[in-house]
Amino acid sequence: MNIKTLRRFSIAALLAAATAPAAAIDVLTERNIGMDLALDIAAATVRVCRDEGYQTSAVVVDRFGIVRAALRDDLASRFTLQIAEEKANMVVMSGIGSGEFRKNREDIRPELNHIDGLIVMEGGLPIEAGGYRIGAVGVSGAPGGDLDAACAAKALESFIERLEFGN
Repeated sequence: MNIKTLRRFSIAALLAAATAPAAAIDVLTERNIGMDLALDIAAATVRVCRDEGYQTSAVVVDRFGIVRAALRDDLASRFTLQIAEEKANMVVMSGIGSGEFRKNREDIRPELNHIDGLIVMEGGLPIEAGGYRIGAVGVSGAPGGDLDAACAAKALESFIERLEFGN
């Protein structure tokens, strides 16, 4: 290989290196909901709904949609667990409350309801701590998604301190 060709390869290599991403991240640090908080939120949500006269289920998922806690009140239908999880997953997928997403995206609701693990219904809310979305809670079983969401919102209010100062 002559010097001219070697220079061309060197210049091409330098240009490629300059336009490549700076560095890949080998280890990620992330904020996610812990088991104890997830269980406490699920239990509080079911209790709030029970106090309102509703037999519900509450499912808390982490930021990736993995179930961290699931509780079904004594007389709630077994299907409420699945629906609650799918509402929580919709929050993870959309980044906003499931009712808000439903209202804003009526145009794609029918299609999304055909995706396994998602349902576009009111009753799922994000869980945020220190400015980070760490999970979601989904509720099912009250006579309306607005009531499911209200139970979740009231339960989440009782965890404001833990969420605001969560590490």
